[in-house]
Amino acid sequence: MPFPKKNLNANETIALDMHPHWWYFAEPAVALLGAIVIGIVVAAKGPDGNAGKALKWLVIVLLAVTALWLLGRYLKWLTTNFVITSQRLIFRQGVIAKSGIEIPLERVNNVNFNQSVFERMLGAGDLLIESGGEDGQQRFTDIRHPDKVQNLVHAQVEGLAIRRAGYSAQAHASNTPTDVAAQLERLEGMLQRGTLTPEEFESQKRRLLD
Repeated sequence: MPFPKKNLNANETIALDMHPHWWYFAEPAVALLGAIVIGIVVAAKGPDGNAGKALKWLVIVLLAVTALWLLGRYLKWLTTNFVITSQRLIFRQGVIAKSGIEIPLERVNNVNFNQSVFERMLGAGDLLIESGGEDGQQRFTDIRHPDKVQNLVHAQVEGLAIRRAGYSAQAHASNTPTDVAAQLERLEGMLQRGTLTPEEFESQKRRLLD
């Protein structure tokens, strides 16, 4: 389920919208698989009589509980979004009761990621974001390719700072063609990295050339 665009601010664009890594399902999936194996063993070699019936009912209950656990985890995964926009970092989760975290990009001080060897093989990991807000640090688990997400956050922070500073002031400060060419080259690089949208690129380009 994608992040609702109606929750975006004016002129705000989404650079990344993702659900947790599939490793998020590991615990309930392993539990359900174990319950299935136990069920097969009990059905094939379980005791007869009342003890056998009780054991089979216990296995059925175990299968139902683990299946519901997996279903609940899937619904939670479906409604969990880690979003990077041109202005904010947004984390939302919850099926019925919802919770969320929003960190303005200008308050992001540091972004670190952590991966074990096994997580690196899977392409998953944790992201630790330090901000100037009241919460200070926020850890986000089961992030897909956290190293790439870290780079994207840095790029968005840089892009926001540049957009707020404004290229128009820099263009008026220096009237040499070389300076304008350098600014255009920098804009093209930001467009290729995804820091600027095509619309923002054209707008900044027109300001430089005016």
